[in-house]
Amino acid sequence: MTRDALPPVLAIDGPSGSGKGTISQRIAQTLGWHLLDSGALYRVLAWAVHASGVSSTDLRGLQALANSLQVTFEPAAPGEQRILLDGRDVTQPVRTEECGTRASELAAIPEVREGLKVLQRSFRQLPGLVADGRDMGTVIFPDADLKIFLTASPGERAQRRYNQLKQKGLDATLPALFRDITARDQRDQNRAVSPLKPAPDAVVLDTTGAGIEQVVAQVLDLARQRFGGLKGGS
Repeated sequence: MTRDALPPVLAIDGPSGSGKGTISQRIAQTLGWHLLDSGALYRVLAWAVHASGVSSTDLRGLQALANSLQVTFEPAAPGEQRILLDGRDVTQPVRTEECGTRASELAAIPEVREGLKVLQRSFRQLPGLVADGRDMGTVIFPDADLKIFLTASPGERAQRRYNQLKQKGLDATLPALFRDITARDQRDQNRAVSPLKPAPDAVVLDTTGAGIEQVVAQVLDLARQRFGGLKGGS
């Protein structure tokens, strides 16, 4: 398939708690495009590794497991989604902080990242894809038509994550979340493979103090300018 024939991609990257997950879901639903939550794929893999008993030092085993994942996302409530692994709903268990920490550790392993590349790129289907992650615009879809990098202060990101977990009835403390977020930032920004950083041609949006509706409107405006004639873009 030629470059011009490939379905369009809007890549939205950023650190944990920057709002990229919620924003990406809203944008995908508004445009009627497919959604790739790449962070959820790493969480699903972390859950699958724990469930299967594969050792985190078994690099071949980890890559094979990553290659074999059958993951789908289904719309749930507005701004929400169900995550299915082999048809089984794993939405709740993969959203815990423990699973998120294991996912961040796995994401630093080159074999794991390589094993998930084909799966991630398979989500690029018509009419278009909103790809949410940390290296969507730099590694997975370097040819993405529009690249957004969302960020926010660590304190605000921790507060957002705390509110999300409490709304879902999950245990959390704000100091622990702040420590976890700053530790993840260090791991993600300093890992040797696919470090967290904006693509050179990305539009950087600082969402500190901004509401969801405001950021969604900004991203949709950028999408209208780039793609034109979009569903929900008027």
